[in-house]
Amino acid sequence: MDERDAYANLLMPVLLRERGLSGRDAGLATELAYGTLRGLGTYDEIVAACSDRAPEDLDPPLLDAIRLGVHQLLKTRVPPHAAVGTTVDLVRLRVGVGPSKYANAVLRKVATRSLEQWIPIVAPDPADDPIGHLAVAHSHPRWIVTALRDAVGGDFDETADLLAADNERPRVTLVARPGRATVGELLASGAEPAEFSPYAAYLLEGDPGTVPAVAEARAAVQDEASQLVALALTRVPVTGGDTRWLDMCAGPGGKAGLLDALATHGDTAVPSGPSGPAAPFHPGASPAGDAPGPSSEGSSPVRFPGGARLLAAELQYHRARLVRQATREAGVAVADGTMPAWRPGAFDRVMVDAPCTGLGALRRRPESRWRRDPRSLPELGRLQRALLASALDAARPGGVVAYVTCSPHLAETATVVGDVLRDRDDVETLDARAYLPEVKDLGDGPYAQFWPHRHGTDAMFLALLRRRG
Repeated sequence: MDERDAYANLLMPVLLRERGLSGRDAGLATELAYGTLRGLGTYDEIVAACSDRAPEDLDPPLLDAIRLGVHQLLKTRVPPHAAVGTTVDLVRLRVGVGPSKYANAVLRKVATRSLEQWIPIVAPDPADDPIGHLAVAHSHPRWIVTALRDAVGGDFDETADLLAADNERPRVTLVARPGRATVGELLASGAEPAEFSPYAAYLLEGDPGTVPAVAEARAAVQDEASQLVALALTRVPVTGGDTRWLDMCAGPGGKAGLLDALATHGDTAVPSGPSGPAAPFHPGASPAGDAPGPSSEGSSPVRFPGGARLLAAELQYHRARLVRQATREAGVAVADGTMPAWRPGAFDRVMVDAPCTGLGALRRRPESRWRRDPRSLPELGRLQRALLASALDAARPGGVVAYVTCSPHLAETATVVGDVLRDRDDVETLDARAYLPEVKDLGDGPYAQFWPHRHGTDAMFLALLRRRG
C-alpha cells in the first residue's frame, strides 16, 4: 500500500491468490495488513515512545515491519516471543542485520505494556484535549475525529463508540440480486440471515468468491446500508410512468447491480427486520418509529413490480467496465453526470451516489483515513452540488431522486442538499426514514443516516427528493 498507493480491498485478494494463501494463513495475512493499517496512528505514537528516533525518520521498510510487529503484540493472540522473533527475522532478511537489532529493541519495549496501558502514556489527556485523545486512542486523524463528532451531534461518548466501530473487522455481507438469486440460496451456501435488508445474508467465514451465486454474478458482496438506500429509491411511489431509471455515478457497480435487478424483476422480497418479516408497508403509515410517512401519498404499495430499464452512467472507463460486469439488462454509458448527454426530465427515478471522502467506509478501507485530506472537501462539495442539481434536472416532474454519500460528514450530506434546494422551488424533501421500515435509529429526519456503531453497516447517508409537477 505504501509503495504503490494501492487500495487494501483490491490488492489483498490478488496477493493472496498469487502467493497461494488460503484458510488460516490467508486470514492471518489479512488481519496483519488490515489491522496494522487501522492502528497506524496509535502504533506510531507507541513506537515513538519506545525509540530514540521519530517514526518518520526510520527507513520505510523497517518502520512497516515494526508496525506489523506492534500490531501482533497489542491486538492479536500471537505469543509475544513469536511476534518479536518473526518481525526481527523479517527485518534481518529484508532490511539488514543492524536494523533487525533496532527492531528487536523497540518491540521488546512495546511488549512491556498492553495497548490499554500504552494509551494514557502516548495520548493527550482527555480533559485537556478530548479530540487529540480520541485521535490517538482510536487511530484516526484529528480532522476526521472532529468531523465525526460534529456528525453525531457533539457527543464525545458516541464519537468514541463510532471510532471504535471503525476499527472493528466488518462482516462480509452478500446481496442476492432479485430474479437472479435468492437469500435461501445464500443461506444454503453457508451464509447467515441478515438483520435489515430483505436481500442480504452474512458470510461469517470463507471466501465470498466460492459462493456459487457470487461466482456467477447473480449475487455480490454489498454492505446492507448500500442495499437499503437503493431499495428505498424504488419504494417511493411515483405517478404516471415508471420505466426509466438512472444511476448517475454507477461505478464500481454495487448499487447499479441491485437497481438493475429490481428494475427488471421487481421487488421480490418481503421487508423484514430483527423480529422477522414486517407487516405490509404503506408509505402513508409511520413504520420508522416516530418517523412520519408522507401523508400526501395515501396507501400506495411499496413494492415495485418490475418492467423498468436502468441507464448506468459512469465517468471513468475502467469503473464503467466494472458496472457492465455487475449488471445484465442495464444500459451502461461512459458519461459525465455534470454534463449530461440525456435530455432534462427523462427519468422517473435517479440515483446519485456522489463521490465523497468515504469516511463512512473506514472499516473496509482502512488506509483511506491516512490518505484523505480535509483540503479536498471544497472541491468535492462543488462536484456533489453539481451532480445533485443535474440529478434533479434529469428527473421528470413527479419523479424522485436519491442523493447518497458513503460519508456522514455534514459538509457532504445535509449541507449539500440544503445548498442545492435553497435555489429551487420545484423540489420537495421526503422523509427517507419512512421508506426504510426495517431500520430504527436513523436520525431525526428528513434524511436517513446509517452508522457502524448503531447498525453494523457503513455510515451511508440518504436524502430522497421529489420533483414537483
